Amino acid sequence: MKRAMSKGTLWSIPIEPIAAILVVWCACAYATAGQAASRAPKDATASKKIPVIFDADIGDDIDDTWALSLLLKSPELDVKLVVGDQGKSLYRARLLAKLLERAGRTDIPVGIGLDPKSGGGGQSAWVEGYDLKSYPGKVHQDGVKAIIDTIMRSPRPVTLIATGPIPNVAAALKREPRIAKRARAAFVGMHGSVRLGYGGSKTVAAEYNVRADPKSCQKVFTAPWKMIITPLDTCGLVHLKGAKYRAVRDSKDPVAATIIENYRIWSKDKKQAESRSSTLFDTVAVYLAFSQKLVKIEKLGIRVTDKGYTVIDPAAKVMKVATEWKNMAAFEDLLVQRLTGPTVKPGGNR
Repeated sequence: MKRAMSKGTLWSIPIEPIAAILVVWCACAYATAGQAASRAPKDATASKKIPVIFDADIGDDIDDTWALSLLLKSPELDVKLVVGDQGKSLYRARLLAKLLERAGRTDIPVGIGLDPKSGGGGQSAWVEGYDLKSYPGKVHQDGVKAIIDTIMRSPRPVTLIATGPIPNVAAALKREPRIAKRARAAFVGMHGSVRLGYGGSKTVAAEYNVRADPKSCQKVFTAPWKMIITPLDTCGLVHLKGAKYRAVRDSKDPVAATIIENYRIWSKDKKQAESRSSTLFDTVAVYLAFSQKLVKIEKLGIRVTDKGYTVIDPAAKVMKVATEWKNMAAFEDLLVQRLTGPTVKPGGNR
């Protein structure tokens, strides 16, 4: 054994035992640091997840079903509540509950919106016989109150994603105006027609979600929260066809399979249901809740007219508007990848 002799002294120190101790200590320190580093990104990602509420007229057009599915597949978003809007709220609540049950996300509460009358829509056959009382998760009888409570009680700011007419949201603002200052960045909507109309027409349109209830939109569009909307200029151009559509249609993923099952029931054109999607307006609003990289964003003053038009007006409230696509093909690819990929599990992990 080699020893290090202290110059001018009679004692010596063994080198090998000290070296061994140092090696062990360094290895332990490295392993601990590595474990901490491996945890850090996961914890950081969890802390950055955006709490969201989804308010939709699901069950009329099929695109709300696609949008909810994208929402459940997006790890950036933490769904705190889903609520049906624009009447027929029991039908919509049953549809939301069954979709969440199929996706394994019964941890998400369902809210019953305004006007809980009977009525159905294009997906009624899919929820026939489904009892809302059987939903394992929480069902809020007053969906408007649930929106208010979710926003006001959240320790983190909440983003409200709306993909239909918005009487629920207007009612929530009337009951508790402070939600507009508590919500995040904060209202994200599929609303309006700024420079293009349906199908890319050069003639602007009174888009349905606005036209169906202009007064509610006027209230929401003038509330003191930050807003971002996808009008027909962007959301009205999105379809899946060819290989991209077939990837979703033929997927064995339960959420993707549920989309197609509902689409086949909803579609009046059964041949189209096998070859391409309908226009997927609402999926763009979900995307904008976590990213705007693939669209051109303009800050515009938008005024809602009594006839349901969304007019550019410098004197109106300024909001972010997705007016053009930078890369719609990349969005379509993202949509397919998400819809055929794993569902986000309770707690936010995939």
